[in-house]
Amino acid sequence: MRVFAVTGTEDLAMVYMADMGDGRLLEFVESLQPPYSRDQRWILMVSTLFGCPVKCQICDAGGQYQGKPTAEQILAQIDYMVRRWYPDGHVPAAKFKIQFARMGEPALNPAVLDVLEALPQCYPAPGLMPSISTIAPLGSERFFERLVEIKERLYARGRFQFQFSLHTTDPTLRDRLIPVRKWDFARMAEYGRHFRKPGDRKITLNFALAAGAPANPAVLLEYFDPADYLVKITPVNPTCQAVRNGLTSYIDPDLPTSQNEVARGLAEAGYQVIVSIGEAEENQIGSNCGQYVLNAIESGVSLADGYTYQVEERVGQSTGGR
Repeated sequence: MRVFAVTGTEDLAMVYMADMGDGRLLEFVESLQPPYSRDQRWILMVSTLFGCPVKCQICDAGGQYQGKPTAEQILAQIDYMVRRWYPDGHVPAAKFKIQFARMGEPALNPAVLDVLEALPQCYPAPGLMPSISTIAPLGSERFFERLVEIKERLYARGRFQFQFSLHTTDPTLRDRLIPVRKWDFARMAEYGRHFRKPGDRKITLNFALAAGAPANPAVLLEYFDPADYLVKITPVNPTCQAVRNGLTSYIDPDLPTSQNEVARGLAEAGYQVIVSIGEAEENQIGSNCGQYVLNAIESGVSLADGYTYQVEERVGQSTGGR
């Protein structure tokens, strides 16, 4: 793995771009959650595919799919970031979250499961908490069954975060936003009953909520018990694909009260609701969800609120693996 470019700021977020050989490129990210320090909360986001075949309308990773990284190539991303700050591999952070959510739908790569098996042996990290966010693509049933077993054995009782990406409760619109075959809400709910055990965190229902996209509490209540699920609402970040597809965010990061109506309705239905608005600077860095820096650099799409920085080339940074 050769890291050929880095952008960002170490007190907020850094994006690393790496050449894995044969022209296959990956991105990975480390970020903080101000005002927390790195020793309190540290989040890593790694790529699980070379690009992504799903082509979600809000995400820039789609359309350049070149296959699946190995477990070693996924671990190399993690190791690169860990060793920069903690050369001995010991991560003291009270919350050390590793999100398999940069480039690629994780359920399409079984190597993600091998990485989950290896992580506790790789890093002494009392706060280690993996996070899988998925659209639940059809045909990935074996992945999800093995995930339950790994979670129970290695990350039980609140040490794992599982998220379904819904984005809307309108099935027709959801099919347009996520244009692949995937589980419907009934199948998700069936899996959720199998996945969540006593002591586990609630399963998250993710909504990167576009203007005009419904998030109807009555629809959610038909399938997802508030005792087992929480709802997270985030902005639609200013990606190239969101601009091309005419998608604007329901949430205005500069006017946080803009999301109150939807959040209030969900809360009144009994759901715990998290409205997650990142730092605006992360849009310029390109570290927010859905933003794929290399695609932005190559696309030439002009974005008013995102990707407005210069990539800083780095020389001589490489690693052969973990």
